Amino acid sequence: MEPSFWHEKWDLKQIGFHQPQINEFLVKYWSRLSLATSAEVFVPLCGKSLDMCYLAEQGHNVLGCELNQLAVEDFFKENNLPVSHQVKGEHQVYLTEQVSLIQGDIFTLPTESTQSITAFYDRAALIAWPEEMRQQYAIKLATLVPAGVKGLLVTLDYPQETLNGPPFAVSPQWIEQYLAPYFDVELLECADVLAENQRFVKKNVPWLNEAAYVLTRKI
Repeated sequence: MEPSFWHEKWDLKQIGFHQPQINEFLVKYWSRLSLATSAEVFVPLCGKSLDMCYLAEQGHNVLGCELNQLAVEDFFKENNLPVSHQVKGEHQVYLTEQVSLIQGDIFTLPTESTQSITAFYDRAALIAWPEEMRQQYAIKLATLVPAGVKGLLVTLDYPQETLNGPPFAVSPQWIEQYLAPYFDVELLECADVLAENQRFVKKNVPWLNEAAYVLTRKI
């Protein structure tokens, strides 16, 4: 899971993790966060996700972080958005009216980059990491999210031994062990989505659960 792994995926367009539609749990549950229209929403490992367009359409300012430059450029190109560019340390920032994407390693992202956020949304980041790196990410996310800030987390869970990730399986027990020390956790829904994911069906994965949580950074 070195950066080269993800760069190669984007270069070869092996981006099955990119969803061609807006996540259903995002549409269903985003209002549960009760945010002001002007909220600034942090989206870690954002790729070129259309979920960011949905958030912007709600009136929010979106701050994404993405390792791969091609993914960032594709987001603006495919959505016909004008973009400006600036360099901040080892990261590059691409900006349009309501969306700012930071291109670079999230693990070296300075804490001050996210101190103005009032919400966050994680559909692709937590499930992107194998176990050891996922624990490191949980700690990093906690440092980037200010106290009291709420977020929507979407996870996948399945018998990990049946399929090599990513996406990797994240169980409710893992959430409780590694995120609950930093966040108050509320499970909104857990649904069986195996039939909708043919890659898992073809690999004879017996079950696949998608879950949505509200996380609130502890004070």
